[in-house]
Amino acid sequence: MRVLRCGSRRLVLDQTKVMGVLNITPDSFSDGGTLYRHNRPDLPAIRARAQDMCAQGAAILDIGGESTRPGAEVVPVREELRRVMPALESLLALDTIVSIDTRNPQVARAALAAGAHMINDVNALQAPEMVEALAESDAAVCLMHMQGNPQTMQKQPCYVDVVADVQTFLSQRAQACVEAGIQQDRIVLDPGFGFGKTLAHNLALLRQLQRCRVSDYPLLAGLSRKSMIGALTNRKSTTHRLGGSLAAGVVAALNGADIIRCHDVAETVDALSVVEAVKLEDEQHVQKEHVSV
Repeated sequence: MRVLRCGSRRLVLDQTKVMGVLNITPDSFSDGGTLYRHNRPDLPAIRARAQDMCAQGAAILDIGGESTRPGAEVVPVREELRRVMPALESLLALDTIVSIDTRNPQVARAALAAGAHMINDVNALQAPEMVEALAESDAAVCLMHMQGNPQTMQKQPCYVDVVADVQTFLSQRAQACVEAGIQQDRIVLDPGFGFGKTLAHNLALLRQLQRCRVSDYPLLAGLSRKSMIGALTNRKSTTHRLGGSLAAGVVAALNGADIIRCHDVAETVDALSVVEAVKLEDEQHVQKEHVSV
């Protein structure tokens, strides 16, 4: 059985797990401003949301202080720290894995020093000193594929074979991290739905998610409320994309995702319960066929 080592915590990957999103930003594409009010983190609201997510079945909480939606502005390091550190410190007492969504080495180091269990980096530790920061810790890391950066990524993204290109990138980044001293059982890979991809690219990745797998590294899929869901369902409002998000999460889980990153934890956990029941029945059927042969 695979186990993801996250500092002092362990995540047993016996079934698809859920990562709940906590955006401490004024401008995130879906929920910006709900946990960041009057120019500061709303700590009571953050704690309440986090506790609800844990009670609903989230195995990981992912705190972000910088929006990475298409066209988002870069957040200064001091401001990102001001947003995420109070939230992190207020949630570490919870019985869960706490992740920090950052691409900044100074933020990563501060979070790791405070006790963060995981760093979720949309830039796959490519910034100077990011690999070193993780190698010096025992925290987990999620390496995501992104073509370009949030300011440019949706300007005519192009691939030879999007699935093969993403898989090659993730394989190279995982190998670089291992060579730098980050153990394999601390690494998660994310194909980066919506990050430098057209709708056709996203659908190809979702349809062929197993081709993105590198060795036995866990795969994370973040599809919740994204523009691809809006395009497929004709739902312009992100808060009206629950049905499409759940469907995409179910497809991802059936196609091999080990972790689903989402905003709507309770509903996603319910949907994945059905997936696990179906997968268990399939496994039992295969075992019976093998015995009969």
